[in-house]
This record gives sequence, structure tokens and C-alpha cells, in this order.
Amino acid sequence: MMIVDLNAYLGHWPFRRLRHNTADGLLALMDRAGIDMACVSSASAIFYKNSQAGNEELHEQIADHADRLVPFAVINPSYADWQHDLQVCAEDFGARGLRLYPHYHGYELADACCGELIAAAAERGMVISLPIRQIDQRQRHWLLEIPDVALTDLAGLVARHPEAQFVFLNGLNFVNSPLGQADSDLPANYAIGISRLSAVMAEEIRKLLDNLGHERVVLGTGMPFKYPEVALLKVEVLHATDEEKQAILSDNGLRMLSMKG
Repeated sequence: MMIVDLNAYLGHWPFRRLRHNTADGLLALMDRAGIDMACVSSASAIFYKNSQAGNEELHEQIADHADRLVPFAVINPSYADWQHDLQVCAEDFGARGLRLYPHYHGYELADACCGELIAAAAERGMVISLPIRQIDQRQRHWLLEIPDVALTDLAGLVARHPEAQFVFLNGLNFVNSPLGQADSDLPANYAIGISRLSAVMAEEIRKLLDNLGHERVVLGTGMPFKYPEVALLKVEVLHATDEEKQAILSDNGLRMLSMKG
């Protein structure tokens, strides 16, 4: 079974040294954990004034590893000429998805520019991934005051864009919001990554499988910010069938990347 990680990064973080943050380093980390493929974006692009520079660096680093490292572009819709950046990332760099950072880049998910970007990416068949947080706020640098993305804002986003395919990363407490409940009126156009979800204590992964179906939960490790074995262990100890575990580890990611029907 191929293991697919939808949440990985290359590049630098200004307030903390990242290990395994080059293509070779990340591949070594993947080999150690048994991960075959990972969707990667530039951590540097989160802080660059022009995030496209980070996308260019990412493209250069992973160009020889297209079979294992799948590029996700960091696009800031409040920055000038993002339409050109999206075109270059999709057509020249082969990006299969986006990563959005509204609080880092100074816009709201309900802003018109964000809606325009999502519509343009959805038209290209790109996955829109959105980290709820990038780092634990308890370990933040004193110069960094970035709140988590509110789950209520994400619920509004998926309702406004039923044509798009979203994946929400680095979040928790979905079962206490409409995003994780079976009786919500939200479209089924989003999946949820497991990196911060509980497999045993609160059993949020199990509850999401029951509420949303096994096709809506995906592996997202957050490496190299986190070691990938943690997320893999959650699946290992999860009270789930082999079919459900395969969906989380492999099938759902491949389907979102249009690599499996």
C-alpha cells in the first residue's frame, strides 16, 4: 500500500531551526517512516513578501523528485499579480494544489480576492489546503501573533465554494463544529488531516470516520515541523477496519490528487 502525506514542507522558518527541510532531508525522513509520496509547499513562502519566490525555490529543489514530492503553491491573493503566479505554479511548476495562509498574509477567507483565487484554482482542478495553524501558539516567538483560523470561517468557506476541493490541516475539535457533524448542511467538498486529532483519548478520528465517512479523513503529518511517525502511529492504534486505514493512508490522498479514481 502506498502511503501519501498531504501536509509536508521544505524551506525555512524564521523563528526556529528546521531539520530535514531540504528535498534530500525530507526524502530521508519519508524513507525512515515508510511514506511514499508527500505534498510539499514552501515554509519560506509564508514569510516572503512575495510568496512566489518560495514557490520558485520549491520547484528548483523538487524538480528531480516528481515521483515522490508533489508541489503545492503558496499563493497570496492580496498580493499584486497573483493570477500570474497561479498560472506559473500550475502550468510550469506542476502544482496540484494550494496552501492558503490568510492570517499570515493579511486577508480574510470571506474577502473577494480569496474567493477569486479559490474559484481560479478550482477551475484548474487544484486542491486547496488550509492549515488551521502552522505552529503551537505556546511555542511561538514573541514577535509572532497569528491566531488559528476559526472553524466557523472554514464552514462558511466550503459553503460558498461547493465547486472546490478543500483539505484542512493542523486542526482539532472538528466534531464540535458543523465541519465534523453528520447532520450539517455543508457540501462534502472537504477532507480533514489527522495530525492534531486524537486516535485514543477523545477518539476524534474515529468520530470523524463515523460522521463524515472514511473518504473524508486523510494523512497529514506536518513534517518536518513534526516527526511523521506520530501521525502514522495514530492510524496504527486507531479502532478502524483495514479498509478505513487504507483510505486514510493512501486512497483518499491519491484520489484528491487525481491519481486514483
